[in-house]
Amino acid sequence: MYLCTSLKDLKEIIKYTFVYKGIAILVVVCNLLFVVFNLLSLVLFIPVLQLIFRAPAELHVPSYPSTPDSLLDVGTFLKEFYQFHMASLVKHDPKFALIVVCLSVFFAFFLKNLFRYGAVWFQSELRMAVVRDVRNKIFYKSLILPLSFHSNERRGDIMARMNSDVGEIEIAVVSMLELVFREPIAVIINVVTLILLSPELTLFSLFLLPISALVISRINKSLKKTAKQGQEQTGVLYSSIDEALNGIRIIKAFNAIQFIKQRFEAVNLRHQQLITKTFRKKDLAPLINETLGALIMLLLVYFGGILILDRQSDGLSGEVFLTFVIVFSQMLRPIQGISSALANLAKARVSLDRINEILDQDVVIRNAEGAIHLKEFKDAIRFEMVSFAYNAEAVLKDVSFSIKKGQTIAVVGESGSGKSTLLDLIPRFHDPSFGNISIDGVDLRTIEINELRQLIGIVAQDSLLFNATILENIAFGDENPDMDRAINAAKNANAYDFIAALDGGFAYNVGDRGNKLSGGQKQRISIARAMYKNPEILLLDEATSALDTESERQVQLALDAIMKGKTSIVVAHRLSTIINADIIIVFKKGEIVESGSHHDLMSKKGEYARFCQLQGIGLENI
Repeated sequence: MYLCTSLKDLKEIIKYTFVYKGIAILVVVCNLLFVVFNLLSLVLFIPVLQLIFRAPAELHVPSYPSTPDSLLDVGTFLKEFYQFHMASLVKHDPKFALIVVCLSVFFAFFLKNLFRYGAVWFQSELRMAVVRDVRNKIFYKSLILPLSFHSNERRGDIMARMNSDVGEIEIAVVSMLELVFREPIAVIINVVTLILLSPELTLFSLFLLPISALVISRINKSLKKTAKQGQEQTGVLYSSIDEALNGIRIIKAFNAIQFIKQRFEAVNLRHQQLITKTFRKKDLAPLINETLGALIMLLLVYFGGILILDRQSDGLSGEVFLTFVIVFSQMLRPIQGISSALANLAKARVSLDRINEILDQDVVIRNAEGAIHLKEFKDAIRFEMVSFAYNAEAVLKDVSFSIKKGQTIAVVGESGSGKSTLLDLIPRFHDPSFGNISIDGVDLRTIEINELRQLIGIVAQDSLLFNATILENIAFGDENPDMDRAINAAKNANAYDFIAALDGGFAYNVGDRGNKLSGGQKQRISIARAMYKNPEILLLDEATSALDTESERQVQLALDAIMKGKTSIVVAHRLSTIINADIIIVFKKGEIVESGSHHDLMSKKGEYARFCQLQGIGLENI
């Protein structure tokens, strides 16, 4: 079961990594050459050991090896070929042999480290390219997912997935390349070398390795569970930071600094405990592996020493035995590397699951096959028996009305009655649960989304600005902002005078979320942003709610001017701003309870008249 999970982990990581085939192949080649020259740097010491353990006169020079009959004999041939030449060299000219061996070992070490650095060089680019791609995918998917997704998810958790979870993928990329293309090959090469040196010792040394693998697999299984809890807690931690920084004004106003501090410290402590536990389990597997390796090594020394002392193996000399021990000790490193890589993959599996939770989300709001291109709005917008629900909670119920081109429709009602949701359905931030919305008789769900939204301008209650210049905020989405057009939009929104007074004017940076501007200034920039777009349909959701009385009056005049000839849907709390609307629709608990002009609705003395009475508005206000 664990093996199947590991293979699944590998498959997903390989999918991300081998997008860059050229770089990945270079990493693999460099790693393979590192393994080869690492082994050669050890084996080349045999002549030195021969010089130490035996006098040249006592050294036996083997006969020249015969040509191999098959591929299976190539290893034996190379071993005997090497022994013949090295033994001959040591016997006839030991000093020259020492020089040759030293130079050969140095050259092997140089190439080993050169190719290791080459692997690191290409690996650095590869791992960061994969991280960049995964992060780009998550960010883009977050942008195209419906608003309902963002209502259910904490921003901090999404940030954690883009940061710490993607960081685990980065580690897994390196681990995967080593696990598949370096460490196993290093183990195989070392095992083959050990067999050539002494089959008896090799069989003995490999006997206890499966026990190590079993222990490590159990540790990795436990690690995965702990890592999942740790990554989830990282999301909670990021959310706490994001929430506190965004609410710093309220925290200070309510003297809640100590309360928030204590709450954050509790979340941070839990995060520290889980991450510490994860690191401990992750680092445990290599240590156990090394301990078991040391035990095997000691048993190997004992067993090999007995063979030599009792002269039970003719082919096992002192120098060969010492070489065997050195090569075997080097084989423990790739085995330990495999253990570490499996631990990293187990941890990355959790991060992959969390990342895939976003990437596998259904976009829901997407272009229909053969989407209709709609370049302009000509006739009317119609709502026909439209209902909408968040999960199981009904927000709109059987809403039906129409808006002719050029009309202004006002939507009023108590908070939570579905007014803003109604506006969100028109640019397809959501799709109706039931019913149909159409423009010029064409169902919104069949219209190309970008072209639909190009027809619409929005001024929301929350005047969100981006950390950029005023020009970039007014011309938002325009890669080549038109200054004259931006100035005209600012003047119409009653924003030009205060912009001109700022240091840098339209080049002034508004700060994070526009916090370097006042609430009224931010709202007027938002209105200018909608005016710059010059849409055919305007959606105004409490567009003047953040303005003082004087600014509201001036901006309302600007809105009245821009709304002429355009189709406007206005959600308003201050009823004085919408008494001249062509039609006023009154919502209550997601249903239309009244509709008509201000005069008609006041005459009915219903819900609308009650709202107006609360705000001191009567027929004389018309």
